[in-house]
Amino acid sequence: MEIILSPDVLARFRKTLAADEKSDATAGKYLHAARDFAGFLSGRAVTRDLALEYKNTVLERKYAPKSVNVSVAALNSLFAFLGLSGCRLKAMKIQKRVFADEKAELTETEYHRLVDAAHRMRNGRLALILATICATGIRVSELKFITVEAARRGEATVTNKGKTRAVLIPRELQKKLLKYAQKRKITAGAIFVTRGGKPVDRTNVWREMKKLCAAARVDPAKVFPHNLRRLFARKFYNLEKDIAKLADLLGHSSIDTTRIYIMSTRKAHRKQIERMRLVC
Repeated sequence: MEIILSPDVLARFRKTLAADEKSDATAGKYLHAARDFAGFLSGRAVTRDLALEYKNTVLERKYAPKSVNVSVAALNSLFAFLGLSGCRLKAMKIQKRVFADEKAELTETEYHRLVDAAHRMRNGRLALILATICATGIRVSELKFITVEAARRGEATVTNKGKTRAVLIPRELQKKLLKYAQKRKITAGAIFVTRGGKPVDRTNVWREMKKLCAAARVDPAKVFPHNLRRLFARKFYNLEKDIAKLADLLGHSSIDTTRIYIMSTRKAHRKQIERMRLVC
C-alpha cells in the first residue's frame, strides 16, 4: 500500500500528536520534520529507501547529532502513525556528556541579576515568573498550574504528559503570588495570564527574558526558561544528594534525564579532584 504525505495526512498526524499529549514544543518539532520530509518526497510514496536517503540529506546539513536524532524520532513517530514500522530509522549514537558546558549554565548570581533587572524595568510579572520557575523547578509550560487556589494551599497539582505530580510552593513565594494576584484582581485560576486572560506560554516568557540580558549583564545564550529549572535541580541536588527524589520533583520518567541537569562543569570537577590530594 503506497502512502503519500499529503496535507490531509500531515493534519491527521498533528491531531495524533495532540492526542498523545506531546508538548507543544515537541509536537512543533515533529511536525516541522514531517513537513520537511514531505517536501523532500515531492509527491513520492514513503519507502524505507527514501527515508534513509532523507536521513543522509539531514546529515549533510551538518546539524548537531542531537538535532538529527530529533528528526529521526519525529519520522519514527510518523512511521508508527502510518503503520510503516519497516521504515523506522536508527538514531545516531552520541557519547554521553561528562561535563556541563560552563558557558551555557546560568549561575545563581546571574539569576538574581535577571530578577533585579526585571524589577528595574517595571516588569513585576516577569520577575515573579522567574522566581516561580526557579523556586519550584516547574517547566515554563506548567505555569498555568500555578493558580490562586494552589498559592493558597502552598501546593500545585501539575499534570504533564499523562503524569500528575505535586509541586510545593515555598511560603515566601506563596505570599508574593497572592499579593500579585490581589493587585491584579485575579481571584481564581491561573495567576500568570496575558492581557487577553490566557495563560502565558513559553514564547511570551522567552521573549521577555531576552530583553533583560543587557541590563542584567548576562550572556543571552544562558537566558531561557529551562535554565531556571536546571538551576533549581542543581541547587536541590547540592543540598540533598538524592537524585531519585529530584527526578520525582522534576517529573522525569528516567533518572538518566535528571543526571544531565546536575552534571558538574569541568571547573567544578577539577576543584573536587584537587581537594582529594592523591598525588604522592
